[in-house]
Amino acid sequence: MNKKCRNCGEYNNCRDSSTSWIFFIIGMIATIALRVVTVLMHLNPVYGQLAWYVGVAGFFVFFVYKFRVERARHKLIVKKGLMDKISQGDKIAEDDRRLIGSILCSLSSNKDRINYFLIFVSSAAALIVALYFDFLK
Repeated sequence: MNKKCRNCGEYNNCRDSSTSWIFFIIGMIATIALRVVTVLMHLNPVYGQLAWYVGVAGFFVFFVYKFRVERARHKLIVKKGLMDKISQGDKIAEDDRRLIGSILCSLSSNKDRINYFLIFVSSAAALIVALYFDFLK
């Protein structure tokens, strides 16, 4: 988390939980597993299939978790009427202010940036290796 989040009064409420780190790691394993399928298929088809299953199952688990987190966040926003309060310029109560701070803090997670970077880099590497195996080798 960045320095602003550490100084935020909601830091303890919105910091990354061990559960979120577990699902983050599952997502990273799935990302890498799906990117190495082509390489492993050339080495041993059984390993390629195993990597595919690990990747797809890992993404399934990861995205079920992400869906549940996003759905819970959305329900809170709707229940508290935060969009209406903000768009209408209503006075924001202290508990609503804390909730908004917690939501904004959770949206600034470094895990998402790491996730996107790893997906980008591993996808580029997978494309290069797949092109090599499929057309140059």
